[in-house]
Amino acid sequence: MTDDLAQQQRRLRLKKALGELTSMRGMGTELVTVVVPPDRMIHLVRQHLSQESGQAVNIKSKSTRKHVADAIESAIATINRYKTPGERGIAIFVGHVIVGNNKSRLISTVIDDPPEPFTSFRYRCDSRFEVSQLEEMLIDRTAYGLFVIDRSESAYGLASGKRLHCQAHITSQVPSKHGRGGQSARRFERLIEEAAHTFFQKSAERACAYWLPMIEDLEGIIVGGPGATKDFVVKNDYFHHEIKKLIREPLFDVGYSNESGLRELIQRAGGLMDQIELDTERRLVDGFLREVMQPLPKATYGEAMVRSALEQGAVHTLLLSEALRKRRVGWVCKPCKHEWKATQTSRSELPNCPSCDSEDIREDPDRTMDLIDEMSMLAGHTSAKVSLVSMDTEEGATLNEAFGGIAAILRYAWS
Repeated sequence: MTDDLAQQQRRLRLKKALGELTSMRGMGTELVTVVVPPDRMIHLVRQHLSQESGQAVNIKSKSTRKHVADAIESAIATINRYKTPGERGIAIFVGHVIVGNNKSRLISTVIDDPPEPFTSFRYRCDSRFEVSQLEEMLIDRTAYGLFVIDRSESAYGLASGKRLHCQAHITSQVPSKHGRGGQSARRFERLIEEAAHTFFQKSAERACAYWLPMIEDLEGIIVGGPGATKDFVVKNDYFHHEIKKLIREPLFDVGYSNESGLRELIQRAGGLMDQIELDTERRLVDGFLREVMQPLPKATYGEAMVRSALEQGAVHTLLLSEALRKRRVGWVCKPCKHEWKATQTSRSELPNCPSCDSEDIREDPDRTMDLIDEMSMLAGHTSAKVSLVSMDTEEGATLNEAFGGIAAILRYAWS
C-alpha cells in the first residue's frame, strides 16, 4: 500500500471515528478522554489515571461515581497494552454512552494510528468526549484563493482539499451603456468609469481582507472572469501587494462571475492547482462515467462485479466512496464449524449459517475489517491504484448514490 493511500485511510478512519464520537453523550460527566502524545511515557499516563481513579470516590452521585470508575479502569486496561505511544500517539475515548430510554452502554474507542501526531497530553471527564485535537488533524492546510469578476458582479472564495467555499457574491451598481451624445456622453462615461473603479476596489479589498489572515496557508490566488475586466483589475493594483504576489498566471476565461464561475474556474485551473484534489477527483469520476457508457466498457461497478474484477487482476483504478460504512465480516458457525465472509451494513445484522442454517454463530474479529480497507488490500495484490472519493463534490455524490460507492476503471474490457 502506498504512503499516500495509507495516509488517506488514516484520515478516513479518523473522520468516521470523529463523527461517531461527537454524536455520543453521557448521562453526566461520565465520558473519559485520554490523549497521549508520542513524547509522553506510558507509566506516567498510568500513574495519572490511577490518581484520577482515587479522586473519583469523591463524586456524590453513586451512579456517576461507578460509571467514571469503570471508564478509568477500562482506560488503564487499554493503556497497559502499549509499551510506548508510538510515533503519533494514542487517544482513548471510554465511558457509558446514552443509547436511549434512559439506558447507557460502556463503549471504548481507541485511535492509535492517527494521520498526524497528537500535540499534547489531555485528560478530561465530561458529558462529551474532548475531540479538538482530532478535528485539528482533519483541517485542510493547503488552499487556493479563487476570484472571478466582470463589470456586473464578482465572487471570491477558497478551494481547500476537496471543498469549494464561496465566501461572497457581490453585484455592482455600474450603469449599462447609454444613448446620450455630446458633453452628456463624456460625463456619463466618466460616471460609469468611477462606478466601475469603486466596484473593482470594493471587490478586491473584501477578497484581500478574507485571504490575508490565512495567507501562510495559501498556495496561490487564481483569477478568472468572462471578459477583459479580470486583466484590468490585476494589472491596475486593486489587490493588496502581498496578495498580488500570490496571483498565478494565466488568468482564466470563465462564463460567469458568481459561484458557478468559481466552480468553472476550478475545472479550468486544474493544472495549476496541483495540491488540490477537487479537480483530480472530478476528472477521475468523469472518466469512469464516460467509460461505463461505452458498448464494451473498461469499467464496472457494484461490490460483486468489482470484487470479481480485482480477483482476476483486471482493475487499473479502484474508486471507493468515503461514505461507505460497510464491513467485511468473518463468521464462524459454532455447531458445524463452517467459516465464511459476508458484507455487513449494520452491526446488528446476524446471518444464519449458509451450511447448516444455524443461528448459533460468532464474529471472528481477526477476519473482520472495514470494506474500504479490505478492498484496498485486494487492489494492492495486483498493484491496482486506489482512489478514495469524497462526498464533497457532485461527482462523489453520484458515485455513492448511483453506483453504490464502489466502482473500477479496468485495464481491459471485461465481463
